[in-house]
Amino acid sequence: MKVIGGMLKNKWVLIFVFLIITGSLFDIFLDSLNRTVYMSLHIIIMLFTLYGFFSMLKEVSMTKDELMVNNQRLNNIFETLDVAVWYHDMKEDSLLITPGIEKLYGYPLSSFYNDKTFWMQVIVPEDMAVLTDRLSRTAKGETVTSKYRIVRPDGEVRWIQDRGIPKMDQKGNMVDFTSVILDITDLMESKDRYQSLVEMSPDLIAVISKGRIDYINKSGCVLIGESCPSELIGQPIERFFPSEVLEEINIKEESKGRGVKRRTIEFEVNRIDGKSTHVELSASPILFEGRSAIQVVGSDISLRKESEKMVEFMAYYDALTELPNRYKLREQLNHILNQAKSEMLAVLFLDLDRFKIINDTKGHMVGDLLLQKVAKRLEEAVQGEGLVSRQGGDEFIILLENCSKEKVTRIAKQLLVECSRPIEINQQEYFVTASIGISMYPADGVDEETLIKHADTAMYLAKERGKNNYQFYSSDLNGLSTRKMELENGLRRAIEQDEMMIYYQPQVELSTGKLVGIEALLRWRHPYYGMISPLEFIPLAEETGLIVPLGKWVMRTACMQNKAWQDQGYPAIPVAVNISVRQMEDENFVDSITDVLNETRLDPQYLELEITESIVQNIEKSTLILRLLRLIGVKISIDDFGTGYSSLSILKHLPIDKIKIDKSFVDDIIYHSNQGAMVKTIIDMGINLNFNVIAEGIEKKEQVDFLIQNACNLGQGYYYSPPLSVANMEVYMEKGISGQNGH
Repeated sequence: MKVIGGMLKNKWVLIFVFLIITGSLFDIFLDSLNRTVYMSLHIIIMLFTLYGFFSMLKEVSMTKDELMVNNQRLNNIFETLDVAVWYHDMKEDSLLITPGIEKLYGYPLSSFYNDKTFWMQVIVPEDMAVLTDRLSRTAKGETVTSKYRIVRPDGEVRWIQDRGIPKMDQKGNMVDFTSVILDITDLMESKDRYQSLVEMSPDLIAVISKGRIDYINKSGCVLIGESCPSELIGQPIERFFPSEVLEEINIKEESKGRGVKRRTIEFEVNRIDGKSTHVELSASPILFEGRSAIQVVGSDISLRKESEKMVEFMAYYDALTELPNRYKLREQLNHILNQAKSEMLAVLFLDLDRFKIINDTKGHMVGDLLLQKVAKRLEEAVQGEGLVSRQGGDEFIILLENCSKEKVTRIAKQLLVECSRPIEINQQEYFVTASIGISMYPADGVDEETLIKHADTAMYLAKERGKNNYQFYSSDLNGLSTRKMELENGLRRAIEQDEMMIYYQPQVELSTGKLVGIEALLRWRHPYYGMISPLEFIPLAEETGLIVPLGKWVMRTACMQNKAWQDQGYPAIPVAVNISVRQMEDENFVDSITDVLNETRLDPQYLELEITESIVQNIEKSTLILRLLRLIGVKISIDDFGTGYSSLSILKHLPIDKIKIDKSFVDDIIYHSNQGAMVKTIIDMGINLNFNVIAEGIEKKEQVDFLIQNACNLGQGYYYSPPLSVANMEVYMEKGISGQNGH
């Protein structure tokens, strides 16, 4: 109050100081604050300025009481604003400081009067360099605005903006100095936060004015392919984005903030470094430094686009072969049918013969490689004249447009030729053939479901006629597709209807013909179709999942029968039961084996489980299961050994007792130019791995002699006995006891 009172002793000094304060406030706000946000404050300050000026002009005619009232009003203004004024009269070396400095600095007013340098002592050391420039310029009579940080008594750091206004005499000496001080902490922190958000943003953020770049962040540079933002300032935006894109989102012309909504567009842009990328760009009008401009936000969506392509590929293409899948095929077929008039088209349903044997014995890795090679051959055979698709498993559908029956026949023959050529995988040759069923539009159907169904039916006819051939659909084939459906339905009731039975094939010691084991083989006597080949119903059981309950029935029946034979005085020998991979995947598989042994009271050593090498596809789980079975006392053998010998490096670590040489290799002993070289190799491998070796499919004495000469001591096959019913197996065993078996 005393300070203000002293100032009022001279009205012209008061007028001068007040004009300096208000003018400085006006300049400070314009210099440091966003003009749009603080326009209202600007107007308020101008009103205060005019009010003070005209009030002081009338001061001469005011009474003392009126002066006191105005004095109080002026003090209220200073106390309301977060502003301090420092006035230093150099001639008299006197200070006039408004009380607002206590609010800004947190120190009492007396601290500044007692020590004129106190205000410098609380400045953050890192900002002291600002004062050097400030003192140098004010000494020359320049008005200087400085920004620095101070430390308040409570340790809080605040930003200060200090506008210094020196007054010089004619000789260039400073006669007085005025500082207008205000706290800009909120502004600086807000600015820092905004700048951090913009600079750290992974998206492009830019400001465009008059078609040129006024500002761009680092991420924007990276997106465009430039290294430094400063290199892009002032560059025309057309240099980086296509004109049609800029026109679509109205980026070329500023709209002065009126009537234009935010627009977003996706497009591909060529970067400065020559690469291309997908961008999602948004633009909206803003005011930038008081001018109409456009703010642009852009994102690199290349990864998203790749993901979308991946999703589309997964939805419409087969991941293994990269051929169109069933959904793409049906979509394409429906599209063609909707546009077709009188043109003929053909649907070829192709199924690989013997693929399942290779897949089960060699494993899924070889099976997958084989499917990939077959897929390429099918495309080569079609030669762009149609669409080749994979339906799943080893089934393919080929769609041929605008074709005659002669053309379809030519392509079908070529497909058979391509499939039958040997396929080399990991330096081993594999042989597959194909069965093809063909339906023609419009003779065999006018919709996609009917055409595919009839082609599928014709394919089964091709299999019935020896495979490796093609068949056209005819209405007479309806019964063939009905057979498959009836077999599937019948299979679900076969156990309940007592249609299933087990035949037993003897396993003998080759040198003596002595019975050493038996293999349980499942047979199905259908009430209408008669005896169904296992080659037909076992794949169907695996496809439908019925192999699990069927397998349990076989296991229980075989164990029960073996125990009954032992109780009747027949030789105590193991019974071998085939186990599919599907059964081993059952969580209760080991428990089910234990339950059967407990129920039938069969000693575990007289149960042998025959598994295929395809178990290596899940080697960790398979190893655990096999070890648990060995702990129980069950014997383990590998069936069809040799077709999967490439996995020996894994099999040698499995708890296996016996390996069985596949019949196809035993046939080579007398029917192949290598004269059993493969069989000899397999026997040597088995012996080296400490496995017992048994050969299956023995039909000739020459095979027996070769096997004995090469240290294979066990075998089975029609040379000794075909699979036998229970009654006939008992006759065989009785002959063995009396020494009548053998050749």
